Amino acid sequence: MNHPVDTKTRNRNRGMLIALFALFFGAMFVAGVLRFSGWRPAGMKNHGELLQPPGDLRALVPKLADGREYRWNPAERTWRIAAMPRDCDGDQAAVCEQLLTHLDTVRQLMGKDTDRVHLLWVGALPATGPRPSALRVLQPSNELRVGLPRSDDPRGAVVYVLDPNGFVVLRYPPGFDPSGLRSDLARLLKIN
Repeated sequence: MNHPVDTKTRNRNRGMLIALFALFFGAMFVAGVLRFSGWRPAGMKNHGELLQPPGDLRALVPKLADGREYRWNPAERTWRIAAMPRDCDGDQAAVCEQLLTHLDTVRQLMGKDTDRVHLLWVGALPATGPRPSALRVLQPSNELRVGLPRSDDPRGAVVYVLDPNGFVVLRYPPGFDPSGLRSDLARLLKIN
């Protein structure tokens, strides 16, 4: 049995249908505009510079300060924070000590994942400062400098994040904020 619908009810129902349609497709349109304009929420942005393409150190086997080889061993799922300091045995010793202290603090703040992070220090260590068990002092080499993009920054030490395979994925310029490194590394450890 067909009940006739009065004009007022029919117009209200049509208006609701059009409003729902506009709300749904309008939200999709706004999301699309934000996505394709490059906007990202603050929690999704890297603090370090994402290297595109990433540096590739897989073929390189760096030498430790004592002459032994440092192998990447991807199966261990170890991430690395690599520092390329300048003149740590000279007038920049205090800056190097502070950088080493910051990097060790960042590593310790990884909580249960602390053991999955190594600190790689390329070159001479400062005379004082922390000496964590995860610290690996590497001998400087031309191959290593080439594999770490823009490592010869005249402003000071450059820091990198390396994935378990030996790819250099993030770069932090001299004077970076260590809390940004901590949040980037925490995100990487969580997804890996």
